[in-house]
Amino acid sequence: MNTVGSPRYAPEWLALREDADARARAERLLGPLRDHLARGSAPDGALTVCDLGCGTGSMGRWLAARLGGPQRWFMNDRDPALLEDIAARMPQRSADGSAVEVVPQQRDITQLTAGDLEGVGLVTASALLDLLTADEVESLAAACASAGSAVLLALSVEGRVELDPYDPLDADFAAAFDAHQRRADGGRRLLGPDAVEAATAAFERNGARVFTESSPWLLGPDDRALTGQWLLGWVAAACAQDPSLEAASGEYLRRRIETCEAGGLRAVVGHRDLLALPADAAGGGPAGTASL
Repeated sequence: MNTVGSPRYAPEWLALREDADARARAERLLGPLRDHLARGSAPDGALTVCDLGCGTGSMGRWLAARLGGPQRWFMNDRDPALLEDIAARMPQRSADGSAVEVVPQQRDITQLTAGDLEGVGLVTASALLDLLTADEVESLAAACASAGSAVLLALSVEGRVELDPYDPLDADFAAAFDAHQRRADGGRRLLGPDAVEAATAAFERNGARVFTESSPWLLGPDDRALTGQWLLGWVAAACAQDPSLEAASGEYLRRRIETCEAGGLRAVVGHRDLLALPADAAGGGPAGTASL
């Protein structure tokens, strides 16, 4: 989940969100993906997957057990600490009991080329796309198209947050947070909530058939720990973008955290998943976008 210019994420935060991520990911995209993968395989019969910004491997843990056949996962992250023992945290077997091999790789995923993806049948990432720039997304789409790789990008923010019960300050913090997601960071202009739209256009320009599906976090009383930590980060980012919110943030957080800890706060945090299939293997039809 890390790119140049982005923060490194603590393993504790990644562990806290893994359950909500797993519930949110759009399983309906797996149907077209499985159909595509069934039409071709590597010479040794194994599916080679390149997981970008893998973190502690949550995407691999979710997906490897849902795809059949032997698999070889290249787990890519810039943080070597997150790659330690990552093979032990991945499933040993795929959905049909075939072996899953795991290869950790420390790399800057923004520099990925078609040559790096030679033989890769599937490129995956989770909660990464919105941390990229328009040029980086264009480069990724071109590299995947040149390599003939399918692409599954999960949990990209789409700028929708709904909190229940309502608070008059919700909209102010949401707007500032969205602006923060689109900030310039180290000379890079992040896409934030515009990422899925930009990626859809980029993959279509490179001949892919694109499917998207909503994948929101649905947080309730059983998610108090995650909701509380998410709130703290959400408000902090909003205040960093708009310092005028700082004066109201303490009381706002006090109200929200109290309600959360009492089990009375529900949150919908909007995300969207994207599947891009090479045009010549996407059912023979023209490139285009479909929401399943």
